[in-house]
This record gives sequence, structure tokens and C-alpha cells, in this order.
Amino acid sequence: MTGEGASRRFADAFSAGRALVGLWLSSGSAYCAEICAGAGFDWLLIDAEHSPNDLLSVLDQLHAVAPYPSEVVVRPPVADRVVVKQLLDIGVQSILFPMVGSAEAARQAVAMTRYPPRGVRGVGAALARASRWGRVPDYLASADDAVTVLVQVEDRAGLDALEAIATVDGVDGVFLGPADLAASLGHLGHPDHPEVVAAIEGAIGRLDRLGVPCGVNAFAEARARRCIELGCRFVVVGADVAVLARGTEELAARYRRPASQSAEGGSSPADGPGGDGSTGPR
Repeated sequence: MTGEGASRRFADAFSAGRALVGLWLSSGSAYCAEICAGAGFDWLLIDAEHSPNDLLSVLDQLHAVAPYPSEVVVRPPVADRVVVKQLLDIGVQSILFPMVGSAEAARQAVAMTRYPPRGVRGVGAALARASRWGRVPDYLASADDAVTVLVQVEDRAGLDALEAIATVDGVDGVFLGPADLAASLGHLGHPDHPEVVAAIEGAIGRLDRLGVPCGVNAFAEARARRCIELGCRFVVVGADVAVLARGTEELAARYRRPASQSAEGGSSPADGPGGDGSTGPR
């Protein structure tokens, strides 16, 4: 229901013939989420693992982005059946499970998104936004198949078990996490280390040979394009907070430099969105 279309699955878009370009939403702000939803990204990732999001702020962002065509994925803070149940009940249809390091962990993740007997999801659909409070016919019978399950592999154990994880029934795609993977491989803070890059590129190839959609977090444009070239189907190319931080730093720096340096560098106040030196609507 994240895009207000109960039968649509994010996983269905993996066969579109091109990589799906996404943006990380980490601000916890529904206002920022709506701004980003109108930017033209294929998908948005609402992060509750490393961002100040809880159930209500995720719900607010679902409301904010609902009128827009971008698909929405939510990453919970932990792969916990209660947390996942609550996210599904408020209408989340695509979940990225963090820190999946084994086939058993992947199976447990899938089970959290399925009603019995296929899984362990608690039944409360009559009270939930996901079923439009009982207004979606046969919701209980169709809900399992409407969920996209993505698992995040981000340590050495996950890499070692990659094929077993990727082929678990119900896993729709595998997302590679360079930051934690770098730490696991002994290169904390250096996801661009050659060993980390080689591990990620190798994993992309392994998943491609299995026919399992692969995603990755790649904020540097050259790295993102390289991953797409290697076969990644869904790629995160930035984050709302990073865009805001770097953009405001660059704008402030323009005006801290002497006017002559700004002119020589080709930057001008007229570069603002107003076209007349303004930086906002007229």
C-alpha cells in the first residue's frame, strides 16, 4: 500500500530492463520525504536503522509520499517479528532486512512477512491501514504475495553464505552494504578499499549468475555507474541528509569566498533556482 496500489510489488519492477535509482530518506521528516518523492527517483528507502525514525514517523512519510510514483522500501532497526508486523500493518509492502548473515536468518525474515501457515505474522488486519481497515477484499488471502522481501548482506559471514541466502524461497533481492562490509573486512570507514570493492563486485557477479536481483548503496557517481554496469538492478545514489548537508555547505562556501574568486570559479548568486540571484520561489 506504500504507493496506494495494494497489488503492486516493488520486486515486479526489477524486470524493467534498467536499474532502478533510489534515494535514502534519513531525516525522519515527512516534509523532506515529500520533496524527495517529487524529484523523480524510482524508489525511496525510509531508514529506521541508522535514522531517527519510529513507527509514527514512518507512517507520516508513507502519507506524504503516497501521491507520487516512487516505490517505497522501509528498513527496520532490526529484523524483529513485532517491528515487522507493525510496519506491514501500517501499509509497508517492501522491507529491507538489515544484517542478514545466513540462510536461516533470511528464512526467518521471510516468515515475518507471511501469515500462518507460511509464516509468523500476527493477524490484525481488520484494525490496520494495510487492509484499509477491512475494506480490501480478501486481504488476508493476498497479503503474503504483495510483500517484497529484500535482505541486506553486509559482513563476511553473509558473503560466505551469499548463494544460500539469495536462493531462500521468498527472498526477492539482495542488497549489499559497503560500510558495514568494509568494517567486517577490516577496513572501517573505507568502503572504497580495493578488497571491499572486489568483494562487492564479486558478489554482484555471483548474484547475477543466480538470476537474483542485486542492489547496492553507492553515493559516488562513478561507483554507482560501475555497479549498474555490472548488473545491479536497484541502486541507492544518495541520501536526503547528505544532499542537504553538502548542498548547504557549497552554497555557504560561495559567499565566504571573495567575490572575485566566486566569479573566477564560475559560481554566481544568479545560479539560484530563482534565476535572479534568489534561492527560492518568487
